Amino acid sequence: MNVKAVRFNEQGLVPAIVQDAHSKEVLTLAYMNEQSLQKTLQTKETWFYSRSRQTLWHKGETSGNVQKVVDIRYDCDADALLILVEPKGPACHTGEYSCFHHRLSDEKPIAKPDRFAILNVLESVIAEREAKRPEGSYTTYLFDKGIDKIAKKVGEEAAEVIIAAKNRSKEELRWEAADLLYHLLVLLREQRVSLDDVLSVLAERHR
Repeated sequence: MNVKAVRFNEQGLVPAIVQDAHSKEVLTLAYMNEQSLQKTLQTKETWFYSRSRQTLWHKGETSGNVQKVVDIRYDCDADALLILVEPKGPACHTGEYSCFHHRLSDEKPIAKPDRFAILNVLESVIAEREAKRPEGSYTTYLFDKGIDKIAKKVGEEAAEVIIAAKNRSKEELRWEAADLLYHLLVLLREQRVSLDDVLSVLAERHR
């Protein structure tokens, strides 16, 4: 990346939107100066400039919730950055997965009808569970146990799908297929592979 291409404002700063590279959830909005951007590029972890303290700060330096940088992009005017990261823990100082966890309205957002929308929602929820590790959550349990447990569950659920199909039970097949999709999404998250990555392979094969 050519840092000189970035247009910093009069204070020498540029807004940086931080996004989970896999779930696509927007995690936070912070600011960078040229030095923090250079350190981000060098260390492959996010560094920002604190306007209140007027100093550089390394995300996760005290909390351990570092953000591994996957890609850095700038907009058409070169005056805003998009930082794609793999977060290790919550992005917000409150312990929330994303800083954008408040809504101005109590009403549920009106979503465009999409029969696959639940997969996007589930992918985001799984990412949040991995970051926050809430007690009592089955998803937390899987991430705490690690890849061996997660992979074993994928195998078990795949076998259950086969059994349901052999039994010619549509109801059983629906439930087992849902379990398989959920555990597969957990596995993809653990491996840092997004659903978009998988869909792109399918699209490429279809051409």
